[in-house]
Amino acid sequence: MLAYNSEENLSGSQNRRITWDGCSVLLDINDGDRVLFARLTAGSKIKIGDKNCSLQPLIGCPFGSSFQVEVGAGGPFLAPMIPNAEGNGLSEKTDDQTMEECRDNRALVDNNTAQSLTGEDIDGMRRKGATGDEIVQALIANSATFEKKTAFSQEKYRIKKQKKYAPRVLLRRPFARSICEAYFKKHAEKIGFLRVDTLSLLLSLANVTAHSNVLVFDMLDGIVTGSVAERMGGTGYVCNPHCGTTPLPISIVRMFNFSDETCKRILHASLTELQPSTGENSTSDDQLVDECNIKEQQNKDTLSSSAKDMVNMEENSTANMDTDNNVAASPKSAKTVKAGEKAPPETIKHWNENGFSSLIIAAPNLDAWDVAKDLVPLLAYSAPFVIYHQYLQPLATCMHNLQSNKMAINLQVSEPWLREYQVLPSRTHPHMQMSSSGGYLLSGTRISSSDQN
Repeated sequence: MLAYNSEENLSGSQNRRITWDGCSVLLDINDGDRVLFARLTAGSKIKIGDKNCSLQPLIGCPFGSSFQVEVGAGGPFLAPMIPNAEGNGLSEKTDDQTMEECRDNRALVDNNTAQSLTGEDIDGMRRKGATGDEIVQALIANSATFEKKTAFSQEKYRIKKQKKYAPRVLLRRPFARSICEAYFKKHAEKIGFLRVDTLSLLLSLANVTAHSNVLVFDMLDGIVTGSVAERMGGTGYVCNPHCGTTPLPISIVRMFNFSDETCKRILHASLTELQPSTGENSTSDDQLVDECNIKEQQNKDTLSSSAKDMVNMEENSTANMDTDNNVAASPKSAKTVKAGEKAPPETIKHWNENGFSSLIIAAPNLDAWDVAKDLVPLLAYSAPFVIYHQYLQPLATCMHNLQSNKMAINLQVSEPWLREYQVLPSRTHPHMQMSSSGGYLLSGTRISSSDQN
């Protein structure tokens, strides 16, 4: 077990529980209506509706804290919410009304005349210092049809007004699941449409454990690399191979708030350094290098717009974070340790002599077989590998070639399936909108082809 000094222990504790100046956070606005990443600094701001709020109140708060937009003398600000101050009575009341009431909404007509409170009245309440909750209660009290609605409709009305006049922000910790869910919801194409259940199965099939040496060919901006490093917990090594002149971008890794020790374990090395210098694979290597160079040029051409989208996770967001130019770590480590440094020669020598303990390939823009035939031989014998692709056919072709060349056994293609449910009193049902597919996984175990002859 690794030993850490007191500063590293303190940093690790902050990474897990408490925010600090300069850390990366995931902001969940109005229960998932908007999800975006931000870097907490004294000058960072976020736009919620038509209000710009400073993120400074979030510094030093535990992850999982909830905030509500309020308007004070100095303008709008994020005020901490007391966990048990609301919500408990609503659920109990809803349960009772669900069992007893028989009314429905058939007699209600939406003609915009039920609400007697005008916009001028609401502005006047705001000038007098009324909170968002007070405005919501006033709207309910001045609604001529609220009492005629069913309990479910009353709750929907209350939530709708709360989102408009008293928006709420949930401070979430960026880790593998939350980051993958946020990207899949807003910009799924940036992570190759990798769904969170597919990511979890990928890590399981690859047997990613502590003290592993995992070879990760990640062309999904680092979501797989960060997930592997998080699961290993600062032990072992994660190696990102690259076949061109430039390492593959791993911008998402900086959102994980990794400690110095974990960042030191994420390295990169060129494919020529990892492969033994034999002439039989030179043709395939050149082909793979050409494909990677084309992809690198495409990344350079779209770097600025891609970085901006990754920071905001949606258009018109004003969260202050630059994932390509800053490292999401504690202030002490940001200037000294960076994930994705060049692997030292002695480490590369150890990998060449012993092989990697597992391999993960996530390169939907390249041919699966072209990548696998160069990387699978770098594994130790009996080591597992997993290949992710958005579509089935490239994996089927790769599986056939692996069988024909007697490079692996226990080959299987998996399609993860996920169904989300809404679980509420008397209205539990599958979500009305769900993703149809989370991609496919080809898994297997590397063997020595000489043993099969």
